Amino acid sequence: MSEEYDVEDLLRELAPQVLGALVRRYGVFDACEDAVQEALLAAALRWPEEGVPENPRAWLVTVASRRLVDEVRSEQARRRREDRIALATPQAELLSRPADADREADRDDSLALLFLCCHPALSAPSRIALTLRAVGGLTTAQIAAAFLVPEATMAQRISRAKQTLKALGTPFGSPGPDGHNERLDAVLHVLYLIFNEGYTATGGADLTAPELSREAIRLTRLLRRLVPDDGEAAGLLALMLLTDARRAARTGPDGDLVPLAEQDRALWDPALIAEGVELISRTLPRGQVGPYQLQAAIAAVHAEAEHVDATDWPQILTLYGLLERVAPNPMVTLNRAVAVAMVGGPAAGLELLAALAADKRMARHHRLLATRAHLLELLGEDEAAAEAYREAARRTGSAPERRHLTSRAARLTSGRR
Repeated sequence: MSEEYDVEDLLRELAPQVLGALVRRYGVFDACEDAVQEALLAAALRWPEEGVPENPRAWLVTVASRRLVDEVRSEQARRRREDRIALATPQAELLSRPADADREADRDDSLALLFLCCHPALSAPSRIALTLRAVGGLTTAQIAAAFLVPEATMAQRISRAKQTLKALGTPFGSPGPDGHNERLDAVLHVLYLIFNEGYTATGGADLTAPELSREAIRLTRLLRRLVPDDGEAAGLLALMLLTDARRAARTGPDGDLVPLAEQDRALWDPALIAEGVELISRTLPRGQVGPYQLQAAIAAVHAEAEHVDATDWPQILTLYGLLERVAPNPMVTLNRAVAVAMVGGPAAGLELLAALAADKRMARHHRLLATRAHLLELLGEDEAAAEAYREAARRTGSAPERRHLTSRAARLTSGRR
């Protein structure tokens, strides 16, 4: 690993801690973020040449604070911000001491920053964008590219989120006992959504956006360090690791989708599987079981099967039944229908899908149609299955999924099952 890569990796880890320290001290999110970005840029330019300071986080906090002071001192900034920023440290003292001498910077405010970015007043897309920008350190251009929207659109989304937080005047820090669990649930959900978008992109030419999944895993590792006793944080990390372990096998040489049942399991990452299985095995017996832990347990059952025919479908069906009770959701029911089909036959699975089709959230969803097509194929009803595959292909926004579904339909109509 090169020194340049070490510095880049270190800056990504420190970025949310430094931003959290500044927001706690000065309370102006947008101005603090601008100052932190300048400090990170200065470090990226200087550290590879001069070496990493003894206390790199303190160095960044002090340099970012100086940038903020300089902005406040300017006449234009004074008119905008002098009534909004109360500097906690006298400017002369701040500007005269060494850049790595700020011992208060040793306090890690990353969890408070995650709470702030996942404020309930923000929409889910805004929470995701702000978390990736402020905590993940991704540029606006990177976030826009990952979600297939113009950079200007993503910039507006992030700007509106910052303005909403400013208007709320929410104190920086823990939301208190009453709001902690709710806000932590929001943080977990945002990280879950980021990972899923990276694992199976909702649109575009590529099936996956690996940088999003990697960032979600990195942030979830950070969250677990901050809340080590939270079972759902551990469960979410285990779920991500076990799911991401299959990434290399999910696409063929041409980038086309390879279903789970047809994947070369030799391509699965054994280190990620071992870590995920060990983590969920330690977490499940400890207390109340939540939806992320149950999903991780299901992923572990799949991961531990040496080949598809060795999959313990009865255990998976039991786990989906528990998950449906803990966190009822049409997608959970859809996945349970597959498990029902594998245990009790495709006709039983189709019966459950028929009931699910009455749900307006799912009636026209391509995954419902694709699952229905698969179960019809298992029953030998090739013509109906082909039509369901074609309709599912018309409704997906993912080009690799569309090609896969279309090829399934073509294979059935040509008699090449």
